[in-house]
Amino acid sequence: MFRTRLVLICSLAAIATFGCRAQAPPPNASVDRRIEVLVRSQFNVPSDYDVSLGGKTKSDIPGYDNLPVTFSHKGKQTTVTFLISKDGNTLARLEKFDISKDPQAIYSLEHRPTRGNPDAKVTVVNYDDLECPYCARMHEELFPTTLDHYKDLVRYVYKDFPLVEIHPWAMHASVDANCLAEQNNDAYWQFVDYAHSHGHEIDGNRNDPKQSFTFLDEQARAIGKKVNLNQTKLDACIAKQDESAVRASMREGEKLGIDGTPQVFVDGERIPAGAQPTTAVWDSIDRALKADGITPPERNDTAPAPSTPAAPPPAPSR
Repeated sequence: MFRTRLVLICSLAAIATFGCRAQAPPPNASVDRRIEVLVRSQFNVPSDYDVSLGGKTKSDIPGYDNLPVTFSHKGKQTTVTFLISKDGNTLARLEKFDISKDPQAIYSLEHRPTRGNPDAKVTVVNYDDLECPYCARMHEELFPTTLDHYKDLVRYVYKDFPLVEIHPWAMHASVDANCLAEQNNDAYWQFVDYAHSHGHEIDGNRNDPKQSFTFLDEQARAIGKKVNLNQTKLDACIAKQDESAVRASMREGEKLGIDGTPQVFVDGERIPAGAQPTTAVWDSIDRALKADGITPPERNDTAPAPSTPAAPPPAPSR
């Protein structure tokens, strides 16, 4: 089942006079040229890509024809079908959204540690960076504040998304956390709690990340000893530093368009990235609970919003 949306891109007749002047074609430019300029501008098409228009065909939308637009680069092509009005003055694009699948199918939760009630109907998923100060703030909002409020109505799952370009020990921390998770769910969460509450200590000498790695490894081993893990197996995992599972989680996040952390989803509903106030997270959780026929617990929204900025700086491109 699909939901459709008709997006009016721009009036082709108006772009010559009201668009960005640096990119607007002269008033007497052909319709094909106006379409090309508009498409390049609206979709930030790289300059070395060729844009070509196909022949118009009848569409299902009254007053519009189909217009295929092909983007070519180094022998590869992608064709996107636009809509053009019968009078040639308006370009539009029809978007289809697949609503036949569970919204939570966008990510995999297999083999991930769970906090809260593992059988809860509502799931909060957080793409997390253990070195990110905004993530630490969000972590504080979730545990214990949100966990205490919703008790066994919600479960929480963290996915790895270390911003390796700007956080030198984030990847190492994710790997160590997953080494603990292989043997014990609670050990994983103890390590995550520690990393998010002791970031400055882990930083150490930022000119020498190896000091941070050593510190993280020591903490992972200490937690492992505390909960009676197989120390030999844990030591081997820490020494190996296998990043494959973390990289897979990062690729999954990139496919979802994640470019900053924390990135929280509630039953598949995306919350704007960054350390959001408690009320923003609770609004989404309440909607999900109601959708499942559950009355959310009463709440008091008088608590102040986080003192940290609501959104992190954008992450560098990978």
